[in-house]
Amino acid sequence: MSAVVHLSGPGRPGPDVADLLTRVARGDQDAFATLYDAVAGSVLGLVRRVLRDPAQSEEVAQEVLLEVWRTAARYRADRGEALPWVLTIAHRRAVDRVRSAQAAADRDQRSAAASHTPVFDEVAELVEGRLEREQVRRCLTSLTELQRESLTLAYYRGYTYPQVAEVLGTPLGTIKTRMRDGLIRLRDCLGVGA
Repeated sequence: MSAVVHLSGPGRPGPDVADLLTRVARGDQDAFATLYDAVAGSVLGLVRRVLRDPAQSEEVAQEVLLEVWRTAARYRADRGEALPWVLTIAHRRAVDRVRSAQAAADRDQRSAAASHTPVFDEVAELVEGRLEREQVRRCLTSLTELQRESLTLAYYRGYTYPQVAEVLGTPLGTIKTRMRDGLIRLRDCLGVGA
Protein backbone atom coordinates (compact mmCIF):
# COMPACT_ATOMS: atom_id res chain seq x y z
CA MET A 1 0.00 0.00 0.00
CA SER A 2 1.55 3.33 -0.98
CA ALA A 3 1.07 6.48 1.08
CA VAL A 4 -0.29 9.71 -0.33
CA VAL A 5 2.59 12.14 -0.70
CA HIS A 6 2.47 15.68 0.70
CA LEU A 7 5.21 18.25 0.92
CA SER A 8 6.75 18.21 4.39
CA GLY A 9 9.43 20.72 3.66
CA PRO A 10 10.99 22.66 0.82
CA GLY A 11 10.75 20.18 -2.03
CA ARG A 12 10.83 17.11 0.22
CA PRO A 13 7.97 14.63 -0.03
CA GLY A 14 6.54 13.32 3.22
CA PRO A 15 4.05 10.64 4.18
CA ASP A 16 0.36 11.29 4.72
CA VAL A 17 0.02 11.26 8.52
CA ALA A 18 -3.71 10.50 8.40
CA ASP A 19 -3.11 7.44 6.22
CA LEU A 20 -0.34 6.31 8.54
CA LEU A 21 -2.62 6.66 11.59
CA THR A 22 -5.24 4.52 9.86
CA ARG A 23 -2.64 1.85 9.18
CA VAL A 24 -1.24 2.10 12.73
CA ALA A 25 -4.77 1.61 14.10
CA ARG A 26 -4.78 -1.75 12.29
CA GLY A 27 -1.49 -2.70 14.01
CA ASP A 28 0.87 -1.97 11.09
CA GLN A 29 4.30 -1.65 12.75
CA ASP A 30 5.99 -0.42 9.56
CA ALA A 31 3.44 2.38 9.31
CA PHE A 32 4.18 3.28 12.93
CA ALA A 33 7.91 3.45 12.19
CA THR A 34 7.19 5.83 9.30
CA LEU A 35 4.74 7.83 11.42
CA TYR A 36 7.33 8.03 14.20
CA ASP A 37 9.91 9.44 11.79
CA ALA A 38 7.37 11.89 10.38
CA VAL A 39 6.10 13.37 13.67
CA ALA A 40 8.76 12.74 16.33
CA GLY A 41 10.58 16.01 15.67
CA SER A 42 7.41 18.09 15.90
CA VAL A 43 6.28 16.25 19.03
CA LEU A 44 9.64 16.71 20.75
CA GLY A 45 9.79 20.38 19.73
CA LEU A 46 6.35 21.13 21.13
CA VAL A 47 6.99 19.19 24.35
CA ARG A 48 10.36 20.90 24.82
CA ARG A 49 8.73 24.34 24.45
CA VAL A 50 6.31 23.44 27.24
CA LEU A 51 8.69 21.62 29.60
CA ARG A 52 12.01 23.35 28.81
CA ASP A 53 13.86 20.35 30.27
CA PRO A 54 15.53 18.19 27.57
CA ALA A 55 15.52 14.94 29.55
CA GLN A 56 11.88 15.24 30.61
CA SER A 57 10.95 16.36 27.10
CA GLU A 58 12.41 13.22 25.56
CA GLU A 59 10.63 11.05 28.11
CA VAL A 60 7.28 12.74 27.51
CA ALA A 61 7.75 12.62 23.72
CA GLN A 62 8.25 8.84 23.97
CA GLU A 63 5.12 8.55 26.11
CA VAL A 64 3.19 10.55 23.51
CA LEU A 65 4.32 8.35 20.64
CA LEU A 66 3.39 5.22 22.63
CA GLU A 67 -0.01 6.77 23.28
CA VAL A 68 -0.40 7.45 19.55
CA TRP A 69 0.38 3.77 18.89
CA ARG A 70 -2.22 2.68 21.45
CA THR A 71 -4.93 5.19 20.52
CA ALA A 72 -4.52 5.59 16.75
CA ALA A 73 -7.98 4.05 16.26
CA ARG A 74 -9.50 7.08 18.04
CA TYR A 75 -8.32 9.48 15.32
CA ARG A 76 -11.22 10.72 13.17
CA ALA A 77 -10.29 12.50 9.94
CA ASP A 78 -13.70 14.22 9.86
CA ARG A 79 -12.84 16.01 13.13
CA GLY A 80 -9.52 17.49 12.04
CA GLU A 81 -6.09 17.01 10.56
CA ALA A 82 -3.83 14.21 11.76
CA LEU A 83 -0.73 16.16 12.78
CA PRO A 84 -2.63 18.61 15.02
CA TRP A 85 -4.35 15.57 16.59
CA VAL A 86 -0.94 14.10 17.47
CA LEU A 87 0.34 17.48 18.64
CA THR A 88 -2.73 17.95 20.84
CA ILE A 89 -1.90 14.66 22.56
CA ALA A 90 1.69 15.91 22.97
CA HIS A 91 0.59 19.25 24.37
CA ARG A 92 -1.80 17.64 26.85
CA ARG A 93 0.86 15.18 27.99
CA ALA A 94 3.42 17.97 28.44
CA VAL A 95 0.95 20.13 30.35
CA ASP A 96 0.07 17.14 32.55
CA ARG A 97 3.78 16.74 33.34
CA VAL A 98 4.07 20.44 34.19
CA ARG A 99 0.99 20.23 36.41
CA SER A 100 2.33 17.12 38.13
CA ALA A 101 5.66 18.81 38.79
CA GLN A 102 3.85 21.94 39.95
CA ALA A 103 1.64 19.90 42.29
CA ALA A 104 4.73 18.28 43.81
CA ALA A 105 6.40 21.67 44.17
CA ASP A 106 3.21 23.09 45.71
CA ARG A 107 3.11 20.24 48.25
CA ASP A 108 6.75 20.91 49.16
CA GLN A 109 6.06 24.63 49.37
CA ARG A 110 2.98 24.13 51.58
CA SER A 111 5.03 21.93 53.86
CA ALA A 112 7.78 24.54 54.06
CA ALA A 113 5.25 27.36 54.45
CA ALA A 114 3.71 25.68 57.47
CA SER A 115 6.87 26.58 59.34
CA HIS A 116 7.52 29.88 57.56
CA THR A 117 5.69 33.20 57.53
CA PRO A 118 5.95 34.90 54.14
CA VAL A 119 7.71 38.22 54.10
CA PHE A 120 6.03 41.27 52.59
CA ASP A 121 8.00 41.08 49.33
CA GLU A 122 6.73 37.57 48.55
CA VAL A 123 3.13 38.69 48.96
CA ALA A 124 3.74 41.80 46.85
CA GLU A 125 5.35 39.67 44.15
CA LEU A 126 2.37 37.30 44.11
CA VAL A 127 -0.09 40.17 43.80
CA GLU A 128 2.02 41.80 41.08
CA GLY A 129 2.11 38.54 39.11
CA ARG A 130 -1.68 38.21 39.30
CA LEU A 131 -2.13 41.80 38.18
CA GLU A 132 0.22 41.25 35.23
CA ARG A 133 -1.67 38.11 34.15
CA GLU A 134 -4.96 40.01 34.36
CA GLN A 135 -3.51 42.84 32.27
CA VAL A 136 -2.36 40.35 29.60
CA ARG A 137 -5.87 38.81 29.54
CA ARG A 138 -7.42 42.27 29.19
CA CYS A 139 -5.02 43.20 26.39
CA LEU A 140 -5.73 39.92 24.57
CA THR A 141 -9.42 40.85 24.42
CA SER A 142 -8.47 44.03 22.53
CA LEU A 143 -7.10 41.97 19.61
CA THR A 144 -9.04 40.79 16.59
CA GLU A 145 -10.32 37.22 16.72
CA LEU A 146 -7.68 36.01 14.20
CA GLN A 147 -4.87 37.75 16.11
CA ARG A 148 -6.02 36.31 19.44
CA GLU A 149 -6.48 32.77 18.05
CA SER A 150 -3.11 32.89 16.27
CA LEU A 151 -1.22 34.13 19.31
CA THR A 152 -2.98 31.67 21.63
CA LEU A 153 -2.10 28.72 19.40
CA ALA A 154 1.51 29.86 19.01
CA TYR A 155 2.34 31.00 22.52
CA TYR A 156 0.06 28.96 24.76
CA ARG A 157 -0.25 25.75 22.74
CA GLY A 158 3.22 25.75 21.16
CA TYR A 159 2.18 25.60 17.49
CA THR A 160 4.55 26.80 14.77
CA TYR A 161 3.40 29.48 12.31
CA PRO A 162 2.67 26.89 9.58
CA GLN A 163 0.68 24.78 12.07
CA VAL A 164 -1.31 27.84 13.16
CA ALA A 165 -2.05 28.59 9.50
CA GLU A 166 -3.18 25.00 8.94
CA VAL A 167 -5.38 24.86 12.05
CA LEU A 168 -7.05 28.19 11.25
CA GLY A 169 -7.27 27.51 7.51
CA THR A 170 -5.59 30.83 6.79
CA PRO A 171 -2.61 31.57 4.49
CA LEU A 172 0.75 31.55 6.27
CA GLY A 173 1.53 35.13 5.23
CA THR A 174 -1.74 36.33 6.73
CA ILE A 175 -0.99 34.50 10.00
CA LYS A 176 2.47 36.07 10.21
CA THR A 177 1.06 39.53 9.57
CA ARG A 178 -1.76 39.11 12.10
CA MET A 179 0.61 37.77 14.73
CA ARG A 180 3.08 40.63 14.19
CA ASP A 181 0.25 43.18 14.38
CA GLY A 182 -1.19 41.44 17.44
CA LEU A 183 2.17 41.43 19.23
CA ILE A 184 2.58 45.13 18.50
CA ARG A 185 -0.90 45.83 19.89
CA LEU A 186 -0.13 43.72 22.97
CA ARG A 187 3.17 45.56 23.50
CA ASP A 188 1.41 48.91 23.25
CA CYS A 189 -1.46 47.81 25.51
CA LEU A 190 0.96 46.45 28.12
CA GLY A 191 3.12 49.57 27.95
CA VAL A 192 6.28 47.61 27.19
CA GLY A 193 9.10 49.67 25.65
CA ALA A 194 9.87 49.05 21.97
